[in-house]
Amino acid sequence: MTRGIWKGPFVHPSLLKQVDKLKDKPKKTPIKTWSRNSTIIPEFVGHSFLIHNGRTFIPITISEEMVGHKLGEFSPTRKFSGHTPADKKAAAEGGEATAPGAAPKAAPGAAPKAAPKAAPGAAPKGPTDKKETKK
Repeated sequence: MTRGIWKGPFVHPSLLKQVDKLKDKPKKTPIKTWSRNSTIIPEFVGHSFLIHNGRTFIPITISEEMVGHKLGEFSPTRKFSGHTPADKKAAAEGGEATAPGAAPKAAPGAAPKAAPKAAPGAAPKGPTDKKETKK
């Protein structure tokens, strides 16, 4: 649910005070804020902010296109390292997980290999269907 239009945009009062103080100064220092839910208003254009993302402060300079958005939209809280290709993921996990008894997949163009046979007289691997009786 969005905020009611009759209420107007939410801007933390301390941000308004700090922006008003910096309007008169020629050198604009960044405003450090934790208020990610504050809406960007036209008075913020041209000012720089340090927005907290939960770990560090992300430097942002406000432009006209940002007006109406929230400050938190411009400082991501999660780091995206990219999608891992399937072959790298399989190598990192120690090979592909296959069903028990299924033959491993061969590389394209490779000669097929024979499946390993169980030693004669060895017990079968896996669960048995025999029910034990209690006495």
